[in-house]
Amino acid sequence: MTANEIRESYKQFFASKGHTIVPSAPMVIKDDPTLMFTNAGMNQWKDIILGTKDPEPRRRADSQKCLRVSGKHNDLEEVGHDTYHHTMFEMLGNWSFGDYFKEEAIDYAWEYLVDVLHLDPKDLYVTVFEGSKEDNIARDDDAASFWRKHLPEDHIINGNKHDNFWEMGDTGPCGPCSEIHLDSRTPEEKLKVKGSELVNKDDPQVIEIWNIVFMQFNRKSDGSLEPLSMNVIDTGMGFERLVRALQGKNSNYDTDIFQPIIKEICKLSHKNYGEDNAVDVAMRVIADHLRAVAFSIADGQLPSNAKAGYVIRRILRRAIRYAYTFLHQREAFIYRLIPTLIAEMGQAYPELTAQRELIGRVIKEEEDSFLRTLEKGISMLNDAIEVLKKEGKSELDGVQAFRLFDTYGFPLDLTELICREHQITVNAEQFDEEMRKQKERARNAAVVESTDWVELAAGEQQFVGYDYTEYECQILRYRQVTQKKNTYFELVLNNTPFYGEMGGQVGDKGVLVNEDETIEIIDTKRENGQSIHIVKTLPKDVKASFMACVDTDNRNASAANHTATHLVDYALKQVLGDHVEQKGSYVSTESLRFDFSHFQKVTDEQLREVERLVNQLIREDYPMDEHRDTPIEEAREMGAVSIFGEKYGDKVRVVRFGPSCEFCGGIHATSTGRLGMFKIVTETSVAAGVRRIEAITGENCEELVYSLEDTIRAVKALFNNTKDLKGAVEKFIEENEAMKKEVEKFKAQNVERLKEFLLKGAKQQNGITIVTGVLPIDASDAKDLVFKVREANPSHLLCVIGTTAGNKPLLSVMLSDDLVKEHNLNAGAMIREAAKLIKGGGGGQPHYASAGGKDLEGLNAAIEKVIELTQL
Repeated sequence: MTANEIRESYKQFFASKGHTIVPSAPMVIKDDPTLMFTNAGMNQWKDIILGTKDPEPRRRADSQKCLRVSGKHNDLEEVGHDTYHHTMFEMLGNWSFGDYFKEEAIDYAWEYLVDVLHLDPKDLYVTVFEGSKEDNIARDDDAASFWRKHLPEDHIINGNKHDNFWEMGDTGPCGPCSEIHLDSRTPEEKLKVKGSELVNKDDPQVIEIWNIVFMQFNRKSDGSLEPLSMNVIDTGMGFERLVRALQGKNSNYDTDIFQPIIKEICKLSHKNYGEDNAVDVAMRVIADHLRAVAFSIADGQLPSNAKAGYVIRRILRRAIRYAYTFLHQREAFIYRLIPTLIAEMGQAYPELTAQRELIGRVIKEEEDSFLRTLEKGISMLNDAIEVLKKEGKSELDGVQAFRLFDTYGFPLDLTELICREHQITVNAEQFDEEMRKQKERARNAAVVESTDWVELAAGEQQFVGYDYTEYECQILRYRQVTQKKNTYFELVLNNTPFYGEMGGQVGDKGVLVNEDETIEIIDTKRENGQSIHIVKTLPKDVKASFMACVDTDNRNASAANHTATHLVDYALKQVLGDHVEQKGSYVSTESLRFDFSHFQKVTDEQLREVERLVNQLIREDYPMDEHRDTPIEEAREMGAVSIFGEKYGDKVRVVRFGPSCEFCGGIHATSTGRLGMFKIVTETSVAAGVRRIEAITGENCEELVYSLEDTIRAVKALFNNTKDLKGAVEKFIEENEAMKKEVEKFKAQNVERLKEFLLKGAKQQNGITIVTGVLPIDASDAKDLVFKVREANPSHLLCVIGTTAGNKPLLSVMLSDDLVKEHNLNAGAMIREAAKLIKGGGGGQPHYASAGGKDLEGLNAAIEKVIELTQL
């Protein structure tokens, strides 16, 4: 069976068992503050498991895209070096929410593996939870008894809490689990050692392929366990490992999931797989990371320097670095593998095909950028190595190595590889210490401590914010949260008009009020499908009834900007073409930001056309035409636009304003006329193939007009209130340009005179012409001057100039080529030492360098220091 056939057989089997086959959720999570990426199949069902969403249908199955590169599931550094670790992987899963439990889950797993896939029962081993005295949980004898129907006792192994008790996190749903392990060794190896002795012992041929979690407890913040309101079956089978077993391979990378990509890498790099271990590792890294990055971009996450975007950039840069170092690829290379990936996975995951052009452009731009960064980093490392050699040292400081890693993405092993070629070691202990400090800083910044939810009343939250801005309510539950030494409280109300931040739209603010007190709600977040209201203080009586009142000025401003994003989306498609797709948005009370796919800068004329069209839609005053709980297929038939990378349920909300029609769960203006006016402020590039518009509406447009009026009035006043302001400014610029040319001519003559003056005062020392001086000229003139001196005296020259323009010291050093090549002098290294005397720093090339500082008094001493360092 091919990988695609295996995936399909899994879905068909569980469909035959009454499971609803659901599409994979996006790999990038947008509206869960606790997760950046889907790292397990159950992530999209958290709200069901936590009891905040209807569990129907109660049986589900899918193949879920997952990414594990951060937190406790961090396998990044192992990827490529062994046979089974991956960043992006597929998890085959089946779930039961309050329906079947242990016996049926075990029976289904056995039937699929043995009767459908025909795995040999003799090669299968299972683990059951051995129990925990600490948690007062006995051994999972139920699971063991159900396994005995299928396996002999010596194939049922007790597992410890680490391996056989699954937990969502430090708190939350958890329960015992049963792992299914497959022994893929040769008959000879099986005779020597029993498979049961190798289970969970990191043997690459005796591996876990399926984990069946029996979720039945909730872990509280004090560590205690309480029963869940319903039992949940959550299974996860590693698709790549399963395919490897069925195709009889010793490595996941030898299956038809990865081999087509690896063969294409061989073809493009002119290297063979299986001949050199370092090359093989590089090819496996690239094949794995290509999938992770391509799927992330397809799901709407572009590489960047923050949060999820930084993780994706780091994965891609790791692949680029392996291609650079071991496959000797000096130009963008990885983007050329995308057609092969799409050919293999595009049918199962159509988002790859739909986003083909964007994925390719983004990856190529990232490759080009990082290759330039690599060259710059290598140049800096080579300079550092030269300094070490000159100083007679053979170890690179670990702090320098970490700076290369942190600034230029140089992992330690690449720095060590380059240094090794020069017989230099790297202080790895110092590097590790710097890394530890950075991780500690990040941990301290991110740590959030929260108490258990205090339950005041049973029930589910009802959101009434589409229809009301005030509503009577009570608190269902609350908890205390501490972050960065700030303490606040989170409340869940039974009825709430407050919109929780989601889909790029900020959350509502407002108050809870009754006769006794008023509690300010400073923000509203979204978590597990609920609005979480954030307050600085708890009500005196948490069981009292309140009126929840939204700040309507705040709400109306963000609603207007949100509606504007819909109109912008429509207008961009009309002006630029149907290829335009929304790639993200942010809507606040002040402004809106809209990211969209387009492969060139939008011209001023096109932006004006978009503005005119949006403002025309505003003047038409189209009312909001809202359709709630619309079946998704019906919504698509209405022509509603959906966003790539968003997870939609079986029923959706559709919002229409005239010709604009979209899937949307956000808060909107009641009609387009409420926006008043629309104005684009900026249009920029976010990434290859993605542009960003920032704009304002309503009162902010009015303020912008006033500001522009004031500016023009002030500029006119500078030109004696001329009627022809444009003509007056053009004349002023012409006159200014003419004067600048005169000044440049004068400065050039001055530099020429200074050159002659300095050369006349030059000294001779050990056959070297030494030219020095301290002058009141600026940095650009100082640079011209030292180059002019070298031009006039091209050999055996040391020129050191100090300048004092703006009361700031600047040191410039110039060496002739013969002193650099024959005497191994380096202006960059010399100036770093001398700059300490002016309390500054700098650098440059071997023949020319400059440094700025703070201490004018130290200039002469700095010049003398350079002369001292030139002693031959």
